[in-house]
Amino acid sequence: MAEHKPGRAAADNGGRSAKPTHSGGTKASIVLKKLNSPKGVTIEGLMEATGWQVHSVRGFLSAVVKKKMGLKLVNEVGKDGARRYRIDGSAKSQ
Repeated sequence: MAEHKPGRAAADNGGRSAKPTHSGGTKASIVLKKLNSPKGVTIEGLMEATGWQVHSVRGFLSAVVKKKMGLKLVNEVGKDGARRYRIDGSAKSQ
């Protein structure tokens, strides 16, 4: 049986980085910054910025942005056919 080392579980995060990304903020703050831009951002843009997979991006948008933070998330299809997501001002969702 493997010996349990105290504190190991807290340090082991499954290979995921909890550190800020290359642009100087947390992944969550990067997503929120991109969602607050007037043009919004695509799922692919969020995947590239965070390194997350598509289901992780969608989960963050639903669970954190909409439910936990209560922000109104708007999605629109642009002239280029790409669906873009943005936060509608600082209005709370109903």
